[in-house]
Amino acid sequence: MTKQEIVVSISRKTGIDRQTVMTTVEAFMESIKEALAEQEENVYLRGFGSFILKKRATKTARNITKNTTMIIPEHNIPAFKPAKVFFEAVKGEE
Repeated sequence: MTKQEIVVSISRKTGIDRQTVMTTVEAFMESIKEALAEQEENVYLRGFGSFILKKRATKTARNITKNTTMIIPEHNIPAFKPAKVFFEAVKGEE
């Protein structure tokens, strides 16, 4: 499902015009990105899941074509952890 399909679905269910829904969805996604990237703050949506930051440790990588090693510094990566209710609904255990 694409973002546009989500917007159309929400628009049909709520009766709100598509442009307003698109603006809202864009603002929601931007808020999550800002919280994770700039504020390094996790986002918790009860009953849906959590957008969290995971730390990757410093590691040594090899460039096999040049036969050199490089150090990849510690960094954060975004991850999504579904809520139990969401996980069970997708799994089919409701």
